[in-house]
Amino acid sequence: MKRHFKLYIRFLQQYIKTLMAYRADFILGLIGFILVQSVGVIFISLIFSAIPTLSGWSFYEILFIYGFAQIPRGIDHVFTDQLWIFSWKTIAQGEFDRYLVRPLNPLFQVIVEKFQPDGFGEIIIGTMLLITSLSKLSIEVTFGKIIALIFMILCATVIYTAIKLAVTSITFWVKFAQSYMFMVYQLSSFVKYPINIYPSWIRTTLTFIIPFAFTGYYPGAYLLGRGSFFQGVIMTFLISMLSILVAYRIWLIGISRYESTGS
Repeated sequence: MKRHFKLYIRFLQQYIKTLMAYRADFILGLIGFILVQSVGVIFISLIFSAIPTLSGWSFYEILFIYGFAQIPRGIDHVFTDQLWIFSWKTIAQGEFDRYLVRPLNPLFQVIVEKFQPDGFGEIIIGTMLLITSLSKLSIEVTFGKIIALIFMILCATVIYTAIKLAVTSITFWVKFAQSYMFMVYQLSSFVKYPINIYPSWIRTTLTFIIPFAFTGYYPGAYLLGRGSFFQGVIMTFLISMLSILVAYRIWLIGISRYESTGS
């Protein structure tokens, strides 16, 4: 047990050293992603230049939900982006064996193999939008709401990671799952806006099948006073725990089905 613990610590130390070696990539990726995310904000501004409200939601309310949704997505992007690479490369090119011969959890090894600084652009933009929208909305900011905000961001991050892990695990069966990953991840764009503007089948999909709605809309609506504590906090927590358990179970089943290429 102590030997495994030392190996985990050594792996993390090497991971931190790797992060520090990519300062230039961090700065360039950060700038690039901030510019990309700014396009989304400009799009919202263009919509509200033509209409006063969108299904009863004001400009700054939607800006708040948009900003909230960016933060967990960015955190997940920073720390688990290697799962994207795994979905198209690792199994197809017979590279998974090297994770299995080490006395460390294979999923842990996959996740810490890559650090993606681009995600900080999403986190920064999301935080700026939250602060800007709160300053324009008559919402009382209390200590309890700040704790709830942090808690829901963490839960929403877990949901993002769980969805990514579940889709990535399909790679054990199909060898190349990046197209599935891309298709599923496109759905996350919907929850940057209130889901009541969409048809019922989209709302159902985002709530009960691929629960991206709990990474943006439901927590954001609760903080805005337009959603319940049960949906915004309790359900977000329960969905995050259920999602990660199911995703990890799929991952373990995939490993049990894995057959080495022999290369």
